[in-house]
Amino acid sequence: MKYDFKHKFLKKILIPIVAISVLCSTAALVFANDDAQVVVAKAAFAIPDITPEQQASALPNVIVIGTGGTLAGKASNNDPTNFQSYAAGTYPIADLVNQLPRKDKIADVSTFQFGNKGSTGYSMADLYDLSLAVDQALEQYDGAVVTTGTDTMEEIAYFLDLTVRSEKPVIVTGSMRPWDVIGTDAPANLYNAIKLAGSGKTKWFGTVIMLNDTIQAAREVTKANAHRTDTFDTPMLGALGYIDQANIRIYRAPARAIKAGASDWSTPFDLNTIPKSKLPIVDIAFSYQEAGGGAIKGFVADGAKGIVTSGTGAGGISSKMSAERSKAISENNVLFVTTTRTGSGTMYPGGNSGASANIIAGDNLNAQHARILLLLSIAFSNDTLTASDKTQIKSWFATFGTQDVSIPEPVVGLTGLDAAKSIEPEATESATPSIDPNPSEVVTESPSPSIDPDQSKEESETPVPSAGQVNP
Repeated sequence: MKYDFKHKFLKKILIPIVAISVLCSTAALVFANDDAQVVVAKAAFAIPDITPEQQASALPNVIVIGTGGTLAGKASNNDPTNFQSYAAGTYPIADLVNQLPRKDKIADVSTFQFGNKGSTGYSMADLYDLSLAVDQALEQYDGAVVTTGTDTMEEIAYFLDLTVRSEKPVIVTGSMRPWDVIGTDAPANLYNAIKLAGSGKTKWFGTVIMLNDTIQAAREVTKANAHRTDTFDTPMLGALGYIDQANIRIYRAPARAIKAGASDWSTPFDLNTIPKSKLPIVDIAFSYQEAGGGAIKGFVADGAKGIVTSGTGAGGISSKMSAERSKAISENNVLFVTTTRTGSGTMYPGGNSGASANIIAGDNLNAQHARILLLLSIAFSNDTLTASDKTQIKSWFATFGTQDVSIPEPVVGLTGLDAAKSIEPEATESATPSIDPNPSEVVTESPSPSIDPDQSKEESETPVPSAGQVNP
């Protein structure tokens, strides 16, 4: 008995010690090399398997991943005329898909309920899981449809566009009217999204949005009206294509499609390599007449690692905002992205020295898209944001963020089809003049690379000692 007592006592002591030793050894292996890529255990989702009948069918296999939104909304008081009064995310996606007629014409369809609420109810950590769920589903299925609310649909779609690893079609859809009201757009949008996913027409495009028979790139699209069913629009560039019953026409492709099949088609943002805890706080500060610096100051105090400024004209911000931006850079190493509140227009890159090293040109991304790209860029960088990290992030904005098209010359001596086959096109940043990433209205008309990014128009031209002075 005495021996047994000692044996049990030793087990109680030794087992925890051995366990701690194993954990410490594992941690040492993982963190021994700062440059080593950490592989994070993937979450497993209850994605339904393709059935034998579906495998034997000639139809494409499409999965619809439901997250709720207006498309799954139920009209208040069971009144089919309540277009604006409804409970978003009420009906299960399986029920909605089952109600669609003639699916036998377009695809064999399965469903997965990821969530059931409005789009604004999802956190960035939720979108991390959604992206992994989409990729898991596309290991089996030919295409995926993700249903969401329209309020932040463009942000959800762009997050998927930047993070989903599969080249297969990913179609995001929703509706402006709930499922059970008269004149609802929900069933038609869902049906056409399934049709598009099954067609394979957007393979290698990344994620696209499809509502109102219109196909648009996730990077470029924005919600332009609070109520109309044709709310989504692509400023400057226009739609990718349209769906008219059995006809799907694609008239242009996103720049990344040029790299179809190439190793650099995928973005660097592989969520399998980082935990959710790496996703940082990134906010948006809006500029207006005599805008104060309180928003930037508050965001930094709240722990923001990055801030997107939505500026006037060609990205200008007020002198008070500029002062707080300089302080945030010097004291907290916060990264900033310059965008415009005008709705369209390109922000060009500036210098890389001093405060400019922390200021990134947002190209023609709107503020909400730029925030998604900045958030992911910081997440895939060192926590300290070194000079090398900042250079890398600017490069990501200039390539994956800009999506400029450049077609190399074919190999000399080849003609016709052989010459076309020899071309290895790539989407790269074109040469642009080095101008201030936060210019004033005067700079818009006559760019000057010598202007300090923290100077206002008044300060750079004729200093005016006014306490109320603001940038344009």
